Formats: sequence, structure tokens, C-alpha cells
Amino acid sequence: MRIGELAARAGTTTRTLRYYESRGLLPARRTGNGHRTYDERDLRLLRQIRTLRDFGFELEETRPFVECLRAGHPQGDSCPASLAVYRRKLDELDALIGELQQVRARVGDQLARAEQARESLAVEAMVPGGPEPVCELGGQQ
Repeated sequence: MRIGELAARAGTTTRTLRYYESRGLLPARRTGNGHRTYDERDLRLLRQIRTLRDFGFELEETRPFVECLRAGHPQGDSCPASLAVYRRKLDELDALIGELQQVRARVGDQLARAEQARESLAVEAMVPGGPEPVCELGGQQ
């Protein structure tokens, strides 16, 4: 198949395919008249890359999976190098989850503090001579 057909079937652009070719992820086979030509194996490579990219993998992280497919493995993730990339990605995700949990805890603490401060102001506002309640949008209630 030609580059336009492959792009359409893979759900990408010809520009992306040319970029993958320049990065060595997609083979650069040419016909006698210079047209790029592709087959079903190339479509499988692109689908593997697309799936990994959808999972948040960087383009270069897809290389071991592509090489695994090229080596004849039915799944691009059964080779040792692919498994190592999966492990690194899981470690990276675990670290990000840990960071997000810390941020969430801090935001939760800030919310609790802010709610407590608001309740204190509401109680003070009910005391004669206490502060007038102020609307958070800038006006008085």
C-alpha cells in the first residue's frame, strides 16, 4: 500500500509516517519509481506505536516494541527490552501517583483550614459588633 492508504488505515498523517521513517521506526521501502510502499506488518507497527503513545509513552520508548515486532514476535511486548520499558514506565507512573497523592493531601489540608476559618468568621459575624460577612465575589452580603 502507498503512504496515503497506510496513513488512513492507521488513523494518522503522512507527515507522521515520514517522521517515523526518519526516526527509523518505520521501514523506508520504495518502489522502482520512488514511491514509498508498505504492508500489513507496517500497519501492525503503527498500531503498536499508537497504543503505546496513547498510554503516555514517549516515541523513543516505543522502539523496543517495534524491534520486537520486526523480530517476528506476534506481540511487540514479549521481548526483554519491551518488558524493561514497561517496568520503567510503571515505576515512573508510581512516582507520579505518589507525587499526586502528596499534592492531594496538601490541597485537602488547605481546604480543611479554609473551611475552619470560614466557620470561625461566620461565628464572629453573629456576635454583636463582629465583622460584617463579605461575599467571596467582592461585595458584602
